[in-house]
Amino acid sequence: MTRLTRRTVLAGAAGLAATFSAPALRPARAAGEVRVGFQKYGTLVLLKGRGILEKKLEPLGITVKWAEFAAGPQLLEALNAGAIDIGQTGEAPPIFAQAASDNLVYLANEPPAPKGEAILVPKDSPITSVAELKGKTVGLNKGSNVHFLLVKALEKAGVPYSAITTKFLPPADARAAFEKGAIDAWAIWDPFQAAAEVSIKARTLTTAEGIVPNYQFYLGARSFAQANPKVIATLIDAIREIDDWIQKDPAAAVAELAPSTGIPAPILSVAVGRQSFGVAPLTDKVIADQQLVADTFFELGLLPKKIVVADAVIRTGG
Repeated sequence: MTRLTRRTVLAGAAGLAATFSAPALRPARAAGEVRVGFQKYGTLVLLKGRGILEKKLEPLGITVKWAEFAAGPQLLEALNAGAIDIGQTGEAPPIFAQAASDNLVYLANEPPAPKGEAILVPKDSPITSVAELKGKTVGLNKGSNVHFLLVKALEKAGVPYSAITTKFLPPADARAAFEKGAIDAWAIWDPFQAAAEVSIKARTLTTAEGIVPNYQFYLGARSFAQANPKVIATLIDAIREIDDWIQKDPAAAVAELAPSTGIPAPILSVAVGRQSFGVAPLTDKVIADQQLVADTFFELGLLPKKIVVADAVIRTGG
């Protein structure tokens, strides 16, 4: 754990830059292949399980290779390193990835889902408000969507970001630290959020409602997206089909997700109920919201340079 002074903030910025620019294995893309990165939960898991993308790309002579990642920062590290072509993350990871490289582009987004991320405390914690996090330790995945939530929630509560201690942990390690009392609070997203609420009765200090939007973005490698507009359009069409199906039959989506993710259906039902669907190209409003994320992290010293989100937006028209 490290108290967030200016020195540690700058050290964290260096670490984030390293995360998104570190050398990595770059497996060559096979001819006629698209490599898609996904996380344990979300629309792309269902897309993978149902084989819709493969069917839609078959007429184009394109096959799909899937790669699972623990969280958004790791996924976009792989994208920047050339190991995958397409992926999905929340708001913050693309900001750090764009600061590290001009390789990343935004393809589309899902509507805001502010109930799908939160700051949690143990059920018997004496902490009852975000303001009471001053001087406390908060666990979170560095550079993830909840990183922005934490910053803005503290700001709303009048607590300087430098007045807390952060412990950067991936979700599984953060859950263990949360249960052991090694952290006072946990900033986390679904389905990990729902799992903690259901299984250990974690208490919600705040969701993102009224604080940040919590978008999900579909992202691509710039060179791949520019060279393969039909593949990108087909991907968005396949995602739209999955979105429509989940909205019409969420129980069926939960039943399909449970065995493939290993997450119990009651937990998934909570998470799916808080998710938003309706894939669409980025609007000026979405770009402006994402620019606020970038500006906030730059002002905190967590970005090595200012970025312009619009420079990384591809207008798919889909």
